[in-house]
Amino acid sequence: PVGVDVWIDEALPPGAGPDQSVDGVVELQRMLNVLYVESPTFGQENASITLFKMEGQSEAVRTTVKLGRRTVQYVEVVGGLNEGDRVILADMSAYDSHSRVRLN
Repeated sequence: PVGVDVWIDEALPPGAGPDQSVDGVVELQRMLNVLYVESPTFGQENASITLFKMEGQSEAVRTTVKLGRRTVQYVEVVGGLNEGDRVILADMSAYDSHSRVRLN
């Protein structure tokens, strides 16, 4: 968490006081028309990682994914996936020697 000072240029809403806390979001950059997934726990910005991409309902294939910019919650997908693709974001390191897995 980061502390910021907030100034309201207009009259305070009814019941609001100067010492009350305010919850908000600080937007540093807005990324429009970007393909993204939830941030996996591994992989750095502008790097390639491998994820298992779902094929059908019960199989997933190892896929190289090029990452772009990262936020706390999401990471931009620059290559390797298309809109609508489903990937496994859980730790799959136990399957590093496999190119395909079957899910039950």
